[in-house]
Amino acid sequence: MRQTELNIFRESLDLLILKALSAGPKHGYGVAEWIERATKMALLVDEGTLYPALHRLARRRFVETEWGLSDNNRRAKYYAITPAGRARLRTQAPVWHRYADGIAAALRGSATEPA
Repeated sequence: MRQTELNIFRESLDLLILKALSAGPKHGYGVAEWIERATKMALLVDEGTLYPALHRLARRRFVETEWGLSDNNRRAKYYAITPAGRARLRTQAPVWHRYADGIAAALRGSATEPA
């Protein structure tokens, strides 16, 4: 995977995680479940992808962590969006929408050359 592809994927995943946390704190499994439900199972995020992204967001102070008990009474790390994370989501989501809409329009078009 080229660096540009990695950046697009990382930025998209970061925004999805921030969106998942915008309604309230979740543990990692809860974040993954939210992404799967929200994308109608189009994106399945495994642990090897999710946790490095959560750690990256924590290093950038877009999320904060706290230990708590999960629904099944096990110790789990919970992630919560910070004010900086909310600002990031608010500013970057419209940029991503324009980007995605542009790609979708190009892929729906029938011409091989732009008009």
